[in-house]
Amino acid sequence: MCKKLNDLVSFVLVLGLAGNAMAQIDPATVTTGHVYLFENVSGSQLPDDSANNNTGTIVGDPQVVEGLNGKALQFDGVDDGISIPDSQFINVTNGPWPNRTVIAVFKCDDVTKQEKQTVFEEGGRTRGLTIYVFDGQVYVGGWNRAEYDWNPGSWLSAPINSNAWHAVAFVIRDGADAVEDDKFEMWMDGDLIGTAPGGHIYNHSNDNAIGYTLENNVFHDDDGSGDGWFFEGAIDEIWILNDALTETELGAFKGMVWPYAVGPTPADGALHPQSWVNISWLPGPFAVSHDVYFGDNFDDVEAGTEGTFQGNQTATYFAVGSFRSPYLVPGATYYWRVDEVNDTEPNSPWKGDVWSFSITPKTAYFPEPADGAGSVDPNVELSWTGGGFGSKLHTVYFGDNFDEVNNATEGFPQETVTYTPGPLKLAKTYYWRVDESDIIETYKGEVWSFTTEGAVGSPEPANGAVDVKQTQVLSWSPNVHAASHQLYFGTDKEVVRKADTGSPEYKGRRNLGSESYDPGKLEWDSTYYWRVEEVNNTNPDSPWTGPVWSFTTANFLIIDDFEDYDIGNNEIWWSWIDGLGYASHPTLPAHPGNGTGSAVGWDDTPSYTEETIVHGGNQSMPFSYDNSILRYSEAQNTLTYPRDWTEKGVNKLSIWFRGFSANAAEPLYVALNGSAVVNHDNPNAAQTGRWTEWTIDLSAPGGFADQGVNLANVNTIAIGFGNRNNPQPGGSGTMYFDDIRLYRPAP
Repeated sequence: MCKKLNDLVSFVLVLGLAGNAMAQIDPATVTTGHVYLFENVSGSQLPDDSANNNTGTIVGDPQVVEGLNGKALQFDGVDDGISIPDSQFINVTNGPWPNRTVIAVFKCDDVTKQEKQTVFEEGGRTRGLTIYVFDGQVYVGGWNRAEYDWNPGSWLSAPINSNAWHAVAFVIRDGADAVEDDKFEMWMDGDLIGTAPGGHIYNHSNDNAIGYTLENNVFHDDDGSGDGWFFEGAIDEIWILNDALTETELGAFKGMVWPYAVGPTPADGALHPQSWVNISWLPGPFAVSHDVYFGDNFDDVEAGTEGTFQGNQTATYFAVGSFRSPYLVPGATYYWRVDEVNDTEPNSPWKGDVWSFSITPKTAYFPEPADGAGSVDPNVELSWTGGGFGSKLHTVYFGDNFDEVNNATEGFPQETVTYTPGPLKLAKTYYWRVDESDIIETYKGEVWSFTTEGAVGSPEPANGAVDVKQTQVLSWSPNVHAASHQLYFGTDKEVVRKADTGSPEYKGRRNLGSESYDPGKLEWDSTYYWRVEEVNNTNPDSPWTGPVWSFTTANFLIIDDFEDYDIGNNEIWWSWIDGLGYASHPTLPAHPGNGTGSAVGWDDTPSYTEETIVHGGNQSMPFSYDNSILRYSEAQNTLTYPRDWTEKGVNKLSIWFRGFSANAAEPLYVALNGSAVVNHDNPNAAQTGRWTEWTIDLSAPGGFADQGVNLANVNTIAIGFGNRNNPQPGGSGTMYFDDIRLYRPAP
C-alpha cells in the first residue's frame, strides 16, 4: 500500500478545494506513484509533482492556460502530447499485482469528434491502461495479455460535455494474484458509473503518454496511418497511484465540478465509537458560508424542519455532543446535511445530501453469521464486535430454543470475541446471545439466530426489510428434507414464534413446490412477522421450525421501486413499454413498441435493470431517449395497484431521477391515463447529474385533476422526454428513475 498523501487527507483536500481560498497541500507526499499538476512547466519538461522523479517530455507545443485548479495545458489535437518515462509504478509486469487508481481532470473542446482522443495512456494502445474520448463519451479500460484470462473489451464509459471540466477515475480494486476476485471501476465527477470484471494491467511497454497515443515512439490511429489519437482541449491534473482510493476519497471529486458540499466526516453510514463528534465536510467551490442541519430523524433533516437547523456558518466543521449539546446516545443514528450558500449566485443555496452516522452501542453488534442468516456451515465459528465504551468481557449463550437462550443467566465470561459451538445439525435453526461487560455493569445482548445448510431460507421480502409495498407476496426456499410447509403470519413476534396449528396465526399447509403466500392487502406502516415450519412425516426430526422473519410496510404507496424485475420471468420492458417493445412474453403476444424514441433496461445486467446507479434498494430503471427522428420518447406502465391515487389521502406523486450533464436538454414529463401531461419546471432536468426528487401536487391548478384525470382510477403512468403534444426534433441522452411513490400531506 502506498502512503496516500498523508493517508490521503491531503489528497482529498487537493481535489476538494478547487475554487476555495484554502491552500493546496503539497502532493510530494505521494511515494508510490506519480502526480502531474502542470503548475511548473519548464521548456520541454513537465515535472513529476510526487515524491518521485519521473519528469515528462513535452511533444509539440501545448500551451499553459488557467485550469480548473491552478494551471493546465491546452492541447491542439494535432501534434501535442507529453511522453512519460516508464517506472516501477506504471510498468508492473509481475505479481503481486497492486491496486491502481488513475485520475484525469480535463476539458475537451469537442467531444463529438468521430476520432478517439487520448487523455492518458500507459504502455501503448494494445497494452496497459487508456482513458480516451470518442463521440460524446469518455472511456476507461485496459488491454491485457491473453494468458491472464481477462476480456480486453471490458471498457466502461460515460457521456460528457464539450468545454466542461470533468474528473474521471479508473480504479483497479482488490488487486491480487487471484485475478477472478478483482474488478475495475469507473468514477465520474465523484460518482461510481460502473464496474467490470477484470484484474491487473500488464504493461509490457516502456512508453506512456498524456494527450496522445504513443507506441514505440510512433503516432498512429486505427488504420496504422500514423495520424495519432491526439487530444484537443485542456488537461489539468493526472494522478497515477498504486493504490485503490476509497469511495469517500473518490467522492471528493464532486467538490471540483459540483456546487454541493462533499466528503462528509464521519463518512456517510459510518459507525462512530464516541458519544461526541466533530462533523466536517469539504465545501463546494462557490460556497461562502454553510447552512447546517442536524437531528435524529431523516425526514426532519431532509425537510429542514424546526429544531434541525443549526445556523449559518463559515467554518466547515460542527461539533455535536459533549460541550455543545447532550452526549450522543449509544446505538442511536443521527442525520445531517449542509447547504452551500453564496448570495451572489442565483442558484444558491445548494441543498446537500442527507448524511448519517451511528454511535456504537454498549451491547454486542455485527454478529457473524448475520442475524437471520441461512445456509450456514455446521462447523461455523461465531464472531461479533464487542460493545463500545469500554467493554471487557463477553458471555455467550447458545442453543436451539429461543426462550432458553433469551432467559439464560449463568454463563462463563471470555475475553475473545469468537465462539465455536461445535458441529451442528443440518437444516436447523439456532439462537445465540452475547452479553457485554465493562466490569462495572453487564449489558444484555439481543438474541440472534441462523439456520444451517439445508434449512428453510431466502425470505422475500428480506428479513428486516422496510418500506415494503402493501401487496407483498411472501416467498422462501424450502428445507432440503421438506415434503410440505406450514406457515405462520401475524403482527406479534412472540405470538408468531410460539404459534401452533391451532393458532389464528397459522395460515395453512402448502405442498413442496408452493413456496409462497399472499397475505392480502396489508396495513400501512406496520411490522409483520412470519415463519415457515417444514414437515416430512417420514423423518424423525420433523417438523423443522424456521426462524421468525419480519418486514415493515411503507407509510406511502409504491407505484414502482424497480426491485422486482429480473431476467427470467419479469423483464422490465414487459411492464414499461418503450419504443422497442419486446419479441416474446410467456402469456402475451410480441409487442412492437409505442413508436417513440425510448428504450428502457440494459441487456448486460443480471436483472436487465441498472444495478449500480440507484437511489434506493438495488435496482433502478435506465431510460434512453432519442428525439432526433421520432421526436419524443416515452415509456408507459399499465397499473394494477395502486390505481386509487386518493387512498388514505395521498396527494403527492414523487419520482426520483438522475441524468448526465452531457444529455440533451429535452423536457421531462409525466402523463397519466394516456393524455394528461405535467412537465418538469426545469427545462434542463435531464442534465441533472445527481439523484433529484420531483414532486407533483396531484390537485395543483393546471395539473392532473384539472386535466380530467379521475385520481381514484389511474390506469397508466408514462415518463417521457420531448413535447408530447407538439413533437419537435431534438436530442438524446440517458436517464435513471427510481422510487416512484405517492405520499400523504405532511402532518
